Amino acid sequence: MRTIALAASVLAFAVAVAGCGGGHPAVMPPAPTTTAAATPNGPGALQAEATAAATGDIPDNQVFLVFTNGPAGYSVKYPEGWAQRGSGDAVSFRDKNNIVRIDVRTGGAPTKATVQQDVARLRGAHIVSAAQVTTLTGRPAFKVVYSTESGPNTVTGKRVKLVVDRYYLWTRGRRAVIDLGTPQGVDNVDAYRLMIESFRWR
Repeated sequence: MRTIALAASVLAFAVAVAGCGGGHPAVMPPAPTTTAAATPNGPGALQAEATAAATGDIPDNQVFLVFTNGPAGYSVKYPEGWAQRGSGDAVSFRDKNNIVRIDVRTGGAPTKATVQQDVARLRGAHIVSAAQVTTLTGRPAFKVVYSTESGPNTVTGKRVKLVVDRYYLWTRGRRAVIDLGTPQGVDNVDAYRLMIESFRWR
């Protein structure tokens, strides 16, 4: 009798457990989702600093040094004495509101359409010149010109307008977006031409 009673108790317990689990299927992790391939995205728009000292033209006798970025795979000339910020895929050189930024990412060659889409997403930017095909050191590239304004100076209330030449360059699965910013009224055409034409993939 004890054996029969014990067996009945075990059976009743099993039925009770099964009943508690009924109607509550096991929770499975969500299936992975896929998204459409994004168009090439570049960095945000350059902006000047309202508190920076007044910026003059880069002098004609300016000495240039060569910056080699091993991880990102390129070299470029930059003015001696300019402050370098960042490393790896995102590097900038700056002297007051003269600003040059190089952003390298993986990706294929952009098209005029994807460049226009990218620039259209720049917050606070006014497009001065739409995407145009150009050539740098024998390689095709795209050039866009845009402008931005800094916030107001806390003392004078004045804003600094920055005019930026943006270039899109690419090679074997890598893409570089290079912004060269100049405060309005400052002439850096020759110096910036030297810099952009010195860019070399490595």
